[in-house]
Amino acid sequence: QLVFEESGGASVQPGGSLRLSCAYSGYTIAYYSMGWFRHTPEKEHEGGWGRECVAALDRYGNTAYADSVKGRFTVSKDKDQHILYLDMSSLKPEDTGRYYCAAGNGLHSAEQVLHGDYYTMDYWGAGTRVAISS
Repeated sequence: QLVFEESGGASVQPGGSLRLSCAYSGYTIAYYSMGWFRHTPEKEHEGGWGRECVAALDRYGNTAYADSVKGRFTVSKDKDQHILYLDMSSLKPEDTGRYYCAAGNGLHSAEQVLHGDYYTMDYWGAGTRVAISS
């Protein structure tokens, strides 16, 4: 069983930066594939579950990013301290949303996590809110 706690969400102006952290306890995440997911009302209105994966990191250290965040977001993890990070820069209003970290089967590649759905992942945090506005 993995338990996550996200932090770092805040209200910032466009162009700003944030670092989200996901502290986890329980078994090591070394054998899991990890992802950061963003929930927005707009995505919910499109139908489906309202979340999209913006960054993924598999057990081998490979990463994958949504086109909307490529070059601006970086996912990483510190296994010794049991923390998953999402570094966000050049933030835009459309980055606003609730961000969740999640863990899934370590057999999934980063690309599979990126394009998966709710059932791709097994463990979820409660999320942290990010608001970008001037």
